[in-house]
Amino acid sequence: MKAGIVGLPNVGKSTLFNCLSNAKAQSANFPFCTIEPNIGVVNVPDTRLEKLEELVDPEKVIPATVEIVDIAGLVKGASKGEGLGNQFLGNIRETDAILHVLRCFDNDNIVHVDGNVNPIRDKETIDMELQLKDLETVDKKLDKVKRAAKTGNKEAQKEETVLLALKFGLEAGISVRAVEITKEDRLEYVTPLQFITDKPVMYVCNVDENAAVSGNDYVNLVKEAVKNENAEVVVLAVGTEADITELETYEERQMFLEDLGLEEPGSAKLIRGAYKLLNLETYFTAGEKEVRAWTIPVGATAPQAAGVIHTDFEKGFIRAEVISYEDYVTFGSEAKVKEAGKMRVEGKEYIVKDGDVMHFRFNV
Repeated sequence: MKAGIVGLPNVGKSTLFNCLSNAKAQSANFPFCTIEPNIGVVNVPDTRLEKLEELVDPEKVIPATVEIVDIAGLVKGASKGEGLGNQFLGNIRETDAILHVLRCFDNDNIVHVDGNVNPIRDKETIDMELQLKDLETVDKKLDKVKRAAKTGNKEAQKEETVLLALKFGLEAGISVRAVEITKEDRLEYVTPLQFITDKPVMYVCNVDENAAVSGNDYVNLVKEAVKNENAEVVVLAVGTEADITELETYEERQMFLEDLGLEEPGSAKLIRGAYKLLNLETYFTAGEKEVRAWTIPVGATAPQAAGVIHTDFEKGFIRAEVISYEDYVTFGSEAKVKEAGKMRVEGKEYIVKDGDVMHFRFNV
């Protein structure tokens, strides 16, 4: 599962990518600096993993990860191939969620592609280009469906109604994710078409150091503009975050954060947000060899969770021994949890809960 960082040129996308992944993508003060989409595998910060490490004292600890893709800056006309339009739209189509970076700071030394800072206009520029591309997809599909609908095909007629709702929405500047359609129709007719504006989105307001804690007027405008989108807004001083990642020691980084009035780097909040945006959650395995966070989609069954470790675990699944994270911490060890009768044995139907500590029994 991948989240793609998008935005206009020079809003701080590559700098953000660098400080998230520590992969040093070139970041410079001109458009299209990131030509190929850079992909970084980013550790998901999780205090539960640190606590389990403390209790178990394993040989190694392996966190959950999420893939972040840095995509070339988009300009007006991208849907018609302007700039790196077609490449940008192809790259974004391959991601599962969008991290939309908006410039919410003034700095005369950093060129703005449209001449002045206006995050709402910037957001609308990108939204419009993505919506225009989705409109092309709708129109192509509608051509086929209309022919079938005219013959009296009931299924085609139903699909035509859904596609027309999308078409009218997109023409009115409404993204696919915000068009009102029943859950069933969405799964049946919308999801298979992989619309770009149907992907979940998080808005990243890139601010200066002074606005890192409480935001600024630009951020307030963004929050107001997206209040009906059911989208999270994260405030991040990207340049400052990049400076923090350059510091050598954990202690130095913590001192820097305290000076800013922050409890943790904003990037940590963003990574956890991206993980949630992708509809992912974590379960743990905990033993002397390793304590590890495993990534599963929300709603995964015990056999599916086992399959993340190895496909044989899923094929030969017998049962799962499950301890809730809270019980593990309360009693302090697996042995004490067992003594207290708090370890559960779950079968194939069990839906894994975020934070479960699991051990699988299987037979191949």
